[in-house]
Amino acid sequence: MKKLFTLCLLAVATLTTAAWAADAPAAKPTVANVVSGEVLEVKNVESYTYLRLKTKDGETWAAVNKATVKKGDKVTVENTMVMSNFESKELKKTFPSIVLGNLGGTTGAKAESSPHSGAAVKPADIGPIKVAKASGANARTVAEIVTKAVELKDKSVKVSGKVVKFNAGIMGKNWVHLQDGTGAAASNTNDILVTTDAQAKVGDVVTVTGTVRNDKDFGAGYSYKVMIEEAILQP
Repeated sequence: MKKLFTLCLLAVATLTTAAWAADAPAAKPTVANVVSGEVLEVKNVESYTYLRLKTKDGETWAAVNKATVKKGDKVTVENTMVMSNFESKELKKTFPSIVLGNLGGTTGAKAESSPHSGAAVKPADIGPIKVAKASGANARTVAEIVTKAVELKDKSVKVSGKVVKFNAGIMGKNWVHLQDGTGAAASNTNDILVTTDAQAKVGDVVTVTGTVRNDKDFGAGYSYKVMIEEAILQP
């Protein structure tokens, strides 16, 4: 889920689920479906909300993108994953078992954001985006990488762009969305997802070198037609 989940949710469905800011899973997740219940306790961290729920099967903890939820609300967590021995460094707590997912139909609760972006990513208010194409071998624009994804599959590319979205600690990686002014939001060709160990913040202009991957499915709704993995970021 300072950030998600661990993309078990950037792995649970449109949660995008994702790992949390500095939270990471310690065991292989198992896939659940939908968990509904009454909120007994709420713990908020920077980007995520932890909920202790009373369900028909007993009490359980769940984690969703940060949301406005209060004790007594009836909530549904959708596109879920069950994690064992999940450590939240922000809470300084290890959950023997926790459900990671998206906040679905609720009474009184309201989701605030989602790290997952299967649709076009709307950039933050960071001004116009027009970044010059990177130079050197394997240099590409964002639009070129998206539209030539099959041709570039498993190949190294270099791309410059502005960070329009950043989620840390999702499945042990930081998730960065880059735009350079090429492509179009209507066709989802203006944005590329990058996973990296490096830090960045929204508004930074960076140059990324990494490997193009096609049809990556992390489960729980985290599915991408094209992305860049194992990336190195340079200012």
